[in-house]
Amino acid sequence: MGTNHKEPNYSMPLLMLKDLPRYECMLKAAEQYPSLDPTACEVFLNLLRTGDELFEAKAAFLARRGLSQGRFTVLMLLERAGMPCTPAALAEESRVTRATMTGLVDTLEKDGLVAREADPEDRRTIHVRLTKQGHALMGKVLPDYFGLVASTVKPLNKTERKQLVGLLQKLQSGLALQRQQSAASPVSKRS
Repeated sequence: MGTNHKEPNYSMPLLMLKDLPRYECMLKAAEQYPSLDPTACEVFLNLLRTGDELFEAKAAFLARRGLSQGRFTVLMLLERAGMPCTPAALAEESRVTRATMTGLVDTLEKDGLVAREADPEDRRTIHVRLTKQGHALMGKVLPDYFGLVASTVKPLNKTERKQLVGLLQKLQSGLALQRQQSAASPVSKRS
């Protein structure tokens, strides 16, 4: 059941268009491609654009603090857990391969932000914990990070935020169902 997810390569945007196509253009394209639903396409392209812009803002914020998305994710997971975690659990939670997690932990350990320690009950099991330096860094970064999050969604009032979360969760459920159906159906070969 557990599938390995590679850390996505975010060096390029998900949507490489400078300007989104106008709705009228999508209507015209739907004449040629009947499966093109202009409203669905408009939502999809706007989601991709928003995702790109959110990722860019977060990446710039982290870069100014000497962190990558992967390193920040590991530090956040350890901060949230409040206790040491195995590299395998960190990899699973962050949806990256174990090899990727090993590399992230290696660099964080080299920088003194995390430490590996053997489990006292099973010396074969390794746990990763935040160091004092790691806790201190998160104490400095998180207030500004949460400020970035708040300023990003500031244009939406509380009701709109709840509506947006509900709509996004509905899309996420639909995507999960698509993945399940895709995994269950045999792959067809193209000629």
